[in-house]
Amino acid sequence: MPRKADPLTRLRKLCLALPETTEKVAWNRPTFRVRDKMFGLFADNFHDDGRVALWCSSPRDVRDILVEFDPDRFFVPPYFGPRGWLGVYLDGKLDWDELHEVIKDGYRQVAPKRLSALVDD
Repeated sequence: MPRKADPLTRLRKLCLALPETTEKVAWNRPTFRVRDKMFGLFADNFHDDGRVALWCSSPRDVRDILVEFDPDRFFVPPYFGPRGWLGVYLDGKLDWDELHEVIKDGYRQVAPKRLSALVDD
């Protein structure tokens, strides 16, 4: 049986495929940035919560709908939540296509318009 890729490896592949995205360690965690503006953070066992998650920039209204619709998969992350960020648990059942859309939305929140236009819908 083929081994499943760990979430960080798959997350890196999705994030780093976006134009001019880089990975930078901050707060001892991998973060994903475009022109040094952060749009994603990988959180593994944050404050001993036992969970693996992506925190991602998000339109606040989209974040609120997702968290209300499915709180078992989506949450408002600490510290970043007041700025509209969305948390997505990566350690449960995960729809990677859906996660890719969340990542692209987060990227578009911080990327310059010229780069955002290069990302397909």
